[in-house]
Amino acid sequence: MNEAHITVIGWVAADPYYTVTANGTPYLSLRVGCTPRRFDRATGQWQDLETMFLTVNCWRHLADNVNGSDLQRGQPVVVTGRLRIRQYEKDGQWRFSAEIEASTLGHDLNRGTADFRPVLRGGALTDDDRREAQEVADQWALGGADHPAPDPTAEAA
Repeated sequence: MNEAHITVIGWVAADPYYTVTANGTPYLSLRVGCTPRRFDRATGQWQDLETMFLTVNCWRHLADNVNGSDLQRGQPVVVTGRLRIRQYEKDGQWRFSAEIEASTLGHDLNRGTADFRPVLRGGALTDDDRREAQEVADQWALGGADHPAPDPTAEAA
């Protein structure tokens, strides 16, 4: 497990490309851009630095779910996954590309809202799925040690 995991907050730079491979595996690729900002004390203004573009690769259920989510160019996203740096030669020069093999991908809810619809694999929830969901809900309701229930009277930080 010595892999570099990364989380990127950015914007969809190009509409996603979805396909199914020859062996039947769903695959989706998209480009995400993020522009770091730094505060310049001398001018008292925020400055945008150079935009970084990353290719995000999604496989299997994630590819299907992203494809069914109407993700479009310009929308804010959060991506988590394994970082891959690839080196290649083009026009006699060595170049590098950064890719993320995504484990999660979703809209950035700091910048908007989402309408979540769970996907039921095989058509229905299993008894184990229902039991696990109920256990998690019970832990929150009881303020379990690992996941205390949020205090509704506390002020947001």
